[in-house]
Amino acid sequence: CELSVNLSRKCSSAALLPDGEPKKQQTSELKVGLDDADVLIRKMDLEARSLQPNLKAALLAKLREYKSDLNKLKKEVNKLALTGANQAAHDLESGMMDPHAASANHRERLAMTTERLDQSSDRIRESRRAALETEDLGVSILGELQQQRESLLNSHNRLHGVDDAIDKSKKVLTSMSRRISRNKWIMGAVIGALILAIIIILYFKLFHH
Repeated sequence: CELSVNLSRKCSSAALLPDGEPKKQQTSELKVGLDDADVLIRKMDLEARSLQPNLKAALLAKLREYKSDLNKLKKEVNKLALTGANQAAHDLESGMMDPHAASANHRERLAMTTERLDQSSDRIRESRRAALETEDLGVSILGELQQQRESLLNSHNRLHGVDDAIDKSKKVLTSMSRRISRNKWIMGAVIGALILAIIIILYFKLFHH
C-alpha cells in the first residue's frame, strides 16, 4: 500500500512537469517502481495461495484490488512515456535543421539509453533475486507439506492399531461372556442335582424308618 501511494504521488507529480529531462527521469523511476510492485505482488500471491482456505480467499480478493490499482498506474506511466517519446521525436526533427543541436540530442539519447540499460540490468538482478526467494519459499512449502503428509500417515497407522485393539477387546469380552453364561448353566445344574439328591435322601430317611 505504501509503495502504491508513493507511485501515485510520483505519477501525479510527473504529469505536471513540462516535457524534458526531469520528466523523462521521473518516468524512468516510475517504471522501476512498477517493476518492484510487480515482483512484490507476485510474492504475496504465491504466499497467499499457500495459506489456509479461510485466509486465502480474503487475501486473494485484496490482491486483485492491488493488481487493478497497479494496472491503472501502468497505463498512466505509459501515457507519460508516450508523451516524452513524441517530444523526443519533435526534438529530433528540430535537430536535423541544427547540426549542433542534433549532436547534443544524440549524446543525450546515448546517455539515456545507457541509463536505461543500467536500470534494466538492475531490474533483471532484482527479478532473479525474487525468483530465488520464490524458489526457496516453494521448497519450504513442499517441506512442510511433506511433514504434514508423514504426520497424517502416522495418524492413519495409529488409528488402524486402535481399531485392531478394539476388535481384539471385543473378541475377549465375547469369549468371557460366553464362559460366564456356560458357568451359570453348569452351576444351576449342579445346584439342581444337589437339591434332588437331598430330597431323595430325606425321602428314604423319612419313609424307610
